[in-house]
Amino acid sequence: MRRWGVIVACLLAAACGNASKKAALPVDDARLAAAVDEPESWLTHGGTYEEQRYSKLDAVNAGNVGKLGLAWSYTFDTNRGQEATPIVADGVLYTTSAWSKVYAFDAKTGALLWEYDPKVPGETGFKACCDVVNRGVALYDGKVYSGTLDGRLIALDAKTGKLVWSEVTVDQSKPYTITGAPRIVKGRVLIGNGGAEYGVRGYVSAYDAKTGKLAWRFYTVPPGPGAPADGAVSDPMIEKMRATWAGDWSKFGGGGTVWDAIVYDRDFNQILIGVGNGSPWNHKVRSEGKGDNLFVSSVVALDADTGAYKWHYQGTPGETWDFTQTQPIILADLALGGASRKVMMQAPKNGYFYVIDRKDGKLVSAKGFVPQTWTTGIDMATGRPIEAENARFTKGTFVALPSALGAHNWHPMAFNPKTGLVYLPAQEVPFAYLADASFKGREGGWNVAIDFLANAVPEDPAQFRALRALLKGQLVAWDPVQQKEVWRVQYDGPWNGGVLATAGNLVFQGNAHGEFAAFAADSGKKLWSFDAGTGVIAAPISYAVDGEQYVAVMAGYGGAYPLSSSFVDNPRPMPNGRLLVFKLGGRTPYKIERIENAPATVVDAAWSAETVTHGAALYEGTCGVCHGPGGISSGVLPDLRRSGVLADKDNWNAVVIGGALKDRGMVSFAPWMSADDAEAIRAYVAGKAKLLAASEAKGG
Repeated sequence: MRRWGVIVACLLAAACGNASKKAALPVDDARLAAAVDEPESWLTHGGTYEEQRYSKLDAVNAGNVGKLGLAWSYTFDTNRGQEATPIVADGVLYTTSAWSKVYAFDAKTGALLWEYDPKVPGETGFKACCDVVNRGVALYDGKVYSGTLDGRLIALDAKTGKLVWSEVTVDQSKPYTITGAPRIVKGRVLIGNGGAEYGVRGYVSAYDAKTGKLAWRFYTVPPGPGAPADGAVSDPMIEKMRATWAGDWSKFGGGGTVWDAIVYDRDFNQILIGVGNGSPWNHKVRSEGKGDNLFVSSVVALDADTGAYKWHYQGTPGETWDFTQTQPIILADLALGGASRKVMMQAPKNGYFYVIDRKDGKLVSAKGFVPQTWTTGIDMATGRPIEAENARFTKGTFVALPSALGAHNWHPMAFNPKTGLVYLPAQEVPFAYLADASFKGREGGWNVAIDFLANAVPEDPAQFRALRALLKGQLVAWDPVQQKEVWRVQYDGPWNGGVLATAGNLVFQGNAHGEFAAFAADSGKKLWSFDAGTGVIAAPISYAVDGEQYVAVMAGYGGAYPLSSSFVDNPRPMPNGRLLVFKLGGRTPYKIERIENAPATVVDAAWSAETVTHGAALYEGTCGVCHGPGGISSGVLPDLRRSGVLADKDNWNAVVIGGALKDRGMVSFAPWMSADDAEAIRAYVAGKAKLLAASEAKGG
């Protein structure tokens, strides 16, 4: 009896040091609420409901992090982007890979316990503006919840990986996708969606965690003029929203997708959602250039029980630059004006770091954390940005900083309560905005109403390198109280990884070049690094098993920027992604074989200048968002200048028009272009391939 009593006491006190001994404790509302007191686990997307991405573990610290080594790794079956934040509970690590696949591992040994493939149709990849990525799972009541790229919300048995239930959350006839991680709030699973570039209307939904039954839905954009109400909890807000729109925005959906930030604020029993860009981007096309377009580019607070509207703050009224406000939200208590204040912190695409009162949505402070050209500041009386002349590109081209790729994108930031600093993955990527004078709209295709030729890649290598030199990335330590930078780490190129802060005075971050590193949280000094051999853009986590601390991160380059551009002259094909897990003294061997490029495909054919010019416009506005501007792929998707298909007109047409590779995500473009259009694109790419061949022949 005494021995049994000791075991029970050990379990109740959570003092055994072995995460597996908590297996009898359910992941329920109480455990999620107390996640901050369970640092050996990582129970929810941001670590806790506050989503501070801060670990209280300190066995790995600034004094010994140099001894960190690889404990184990796992290689996935794809080279597409890896953006997931793993979840760890009771000695098991759960994560997702590209194409919405779900995995469970023994968190100590790396043994694969189960995997689940939702079998997303390959052609769904076309609907994903920013790669076939997934940002992770949620864990609750013995189930693992995940969204799929084709719009399903699935519940799996946490022990076996078997499907428990599946619900379609979107109209699958429309170009909706899901890439974000679900959140659990009071027995419900919350999920949003993406697709604003293609023409959809955004919303967030709550489903019963046990049954999958829809509990409520809140639309972030009103139904079109004259359209009936939705029968949703957002209905009372329809007229208020409609008053901020003009024309018939329903033609392209309006946008406003909730594709990332969904945060539960227990202090005020509310859910804070980040709302995305308008559809199309160009406000003049979307809404006749009129109105703020609620709730595009806003943070909206909803009642956690009913989903009813409480308040909102719109960072970019009437946005026209793809300035989403979906970026991660952190909750904290900050000492402001001599008193503690419950705030949310967010650094969205538009380049301002916002501190907002969670009680009523009142703006506390806002300061730019990167160079700005589109605005000169924030009017604190109204909370609105002060826009620069021609920022809306109504009088020709406007070069904006930041741009559509954002001063900060989805990559998670972290807050360390000890240092009082937020660690922010920032970037500087200029973009030339020019209205597309010939815009007509394409159902189911990209509809941004921006002329992408304004950002054509120069053919001269020196000019190309000068352009690339303008693209910068930083890890910025930001004081949210003083609204100022404390230190920064400067990178060559953008799209660097998410961040983890720990009680060991450490900040972990990966970068696009493949380095995973640890920095001193107080000074920014680099203390340790590991060559992953592929870009690391996901956010790390930390957990402990048997009293030993681990640091885990998903490695695999991908996402919006890698699909649309490259920060090196001639990138090689990316290797498959992997999960990397480190511990002190880890000595597991690690090697990635470098993949060499195929030679450029030289086409023995000639086309008129008019054909090439037409092909350039089509390629840059349609193909370049995936295969790279100027035909220069980042190495994630095929470099068309090196494709064997390029050499033959019939084979090219079979792919572009016939959809021969639709199972790989390359759907038929017959709805939007003719065979002659496809041949014009081939002419343009063939010219780029010829230049590449000449350059490589000279050793370039």
